[in-house]
Amino acid sequence: MKILDRYLLKTFLTTFASVFVILFFIFILQAVWLFIGELAGKDLDFFMILKFLTFYFPSIVPMVLPLTILLASIMTFGDLSEHYEFAAMKSSGVSLMRALRSLTVFIFVLSIAAFIFANNIIPYSQYKFINFKANIAQLKPAMAIAEGQFSDVGSYIIKVEKKSGPNGNKLSGITIHKKSVNGQGSTTIIKAKTGELKSSPDSKVIQLVLYDGAQFEDIIPKKYTDREKMPFAKTLFKKYNLNMDLSKLNKIDPNEEKVTSTSNMLKLSELTYTLDSLNQDYKKEVNSFTENIHVRTGIVNMKAVKDSANTSVPSNLLNAYPASKRLKFIDIAKSNVGSTTFTIAGTKDEFEMKQKNINSHWLSVYDKFVIAYACILMFFIGAPLGAIIRKGGLGLPIVFAILIFITFHFVNTFGKKLGQENGITPFLGAWMSSLILSPLAILLTYRAKNDLQMSISFDWLTDPLVKMFSRNKTRPSFEADDRIINLDTATVIEDEEWRELLKMPDAALIETVYDSKKFGYNPARRVKALKILDSRNITQADLMQQGKLFNEQYERLADAYENFVLNSKMTVITFLMTVTMVLVVMNNRQNLKLIALGVIVLICFYIAAFKTGQRHQEINTVLGRKVGIYPWLVIALGFPFYLLFHIYNRIALRKSISESSL
Repeated sequence: MKILDRYLLKTFLTTFASVFVILFFIFILQAVWLFIGELAGKDLDFFMILKFLTFYFPSIVPMVLPLTILLASIMTFGDLSEHYEFAAMKSSGVSLMRALRSLTVFIFVLSIAAFIFANNIIPYSQYKFINFKANIAQLKPAMAIAEGQFSDVGSYIIKVEKKSGPNGNKLSGITIHKKSVNGQGSTTIIKAKTGELKSSPDSKVIQLVLYDGAQFEDIIPKKYTDREKMPFAKTLFKKYNLNMDLSKLNKIDPNEEKVTSTSNMLKLSELTYTLDSLNQDYKKEVNSFTENIHVRTGIVNMKAVKDSANTSVPSNLLNAYPASKRLKFIDIAKSNVGSTTFTIAGTKDEFEMKQKNINSHWLSVYDKFVIAYACILMFFIGAPLGAIIRKGGLGLPIVFAILIFITFHFVNTFGKKLGQENGITPFLGAWMSSLILSPLAILLTYRAKNDLQMSISFDWLTDPLVKMFSRNKTRPSFEADDRIINLDTATVIEDEEWRELLKMPDAALIETVYDSKKFGYNPARRVKALKILDSRNITQADLMQQGKLFNEQYERLADAYENFVLNSKMTVITFLMTVTMVLVVMNNRQNLKLIALGVIVLICFYIAAFKTGQRHQEINTVLGRKVGIYPWLVIALGFPFYLLFHIYNRIALRKSISESSL
């Protein structure tokens, strides 16, 4: 390994390790806050809390690892660019891609390790975590009783207002419902002001000592008429010992593994096997239900009867029966239809739940690959971005890293939700965030490789919206009188450009003035040419009379195309917003606010498309021929393919303008 590779790898790994530890600690604190209700006030020792969090730690890695790679890449390459170390490398003939070579190998190895981790460690940790979390409340009897809510403890349902004492064994405001043996509900209620839990580690019985309370017990008389009086017995007590058999509760092992149905607990091979079984069962149940419903209609039996009897069936069977029986048959038919409809509706919900279960398993399959690809993606976003912004440290890189990662995480969560709800395919839902950010990684890598700086601005998003409604007021005037410049007040610098223009003949100077916009000259060059022509007795009035003051046709064309580009950008933005709103509304059809917002976005799209069409037609008028496809025709015939038509129009117009002789 060369010195440069070792240096870059060492610099990156140092930053990577530091950032990973910091971010992991932050996410651990977030986990503690998330589970504070399950950990606090339950007399858990340090070892149990540590075990609880240890099982949760691996599930943090899919969020921490991509963010760490992104932030470490930006900070490392931003710092190298800020201190001109990249400039020194490039002056020595080392390109950006050569500098990335060793780190790219490391990231690929890390992505493979991330896949193995996601396929083996995370499922096992989730398996242990969920089971440990399910049993942690049963480790001690006091932990099984929560404040302010009913807790199922053995053969009793207990509610306490407050717990106190070093082990939470002092209780106050106690309400106890004794479970009924025959399943008739609770007939015995015990209320007490205070109480105390007493037990020993080896005992199978816990004693609850109650103080200052009463016991209420419903009495069920043998005579039905006496039951309407609702008699009960009330017993007051100063002290009452209640023995609860918690042998089953005390035998609960926190390591006992009961929950096994969660899809994120399975490895790739197990998921593949499970998906095969789920799909086969789903198809069998659908076919079985279809056949059962078909049989219930009686159509098959009627066909068999018709074929066996070889007789024709009347067009209206009811006419063969008296009126009294017709109503009976109609009632039976309505009852059958209602029953079948109810069965179909219930089974539909059941099938949807099964489909969601299948989708969640597919998402778990794709997640294992997404985390590996995310490592590569974040590196090829962070490294070029750091080289472009030329800023290291913990300031600007953190801002960019957080914005990019929030976008990635939000789109990933949104896509997986849609995929699970069957709004889109699970594959697209799992890979949506990667597909959206991949073009950004390619763009940044391309610009960094070719030393193209990139100004971070959101004008591309806001300018089209502003200029679409204000451009008509600020468009330049094409009246010749408005193009005359007061040369007496105009100041020019007699520089090298001035001396160059002085050597030109009159025809070349007139051409400079006329096609200044076409050749991309700055306004100062045009003013200098006008000054020189004026000194040679060729005034602006003479140029206006000859039609050489400015190229009106080309400037009209350039202005129309500039407005077309601005309006078409706004059209594309509103088109993408419309597609997004359609997907959202399809999964929230009852939300009127979302539907109204979607309609507003659609209206904005049509407004933008109309203004784009106006500019398009204006360009065709100046060119004197039809170029491209009119946007409103595209909308009417192929709304889903608007982007393709948009790209085609942009290319066609740009080519026609470059080939025009204006």
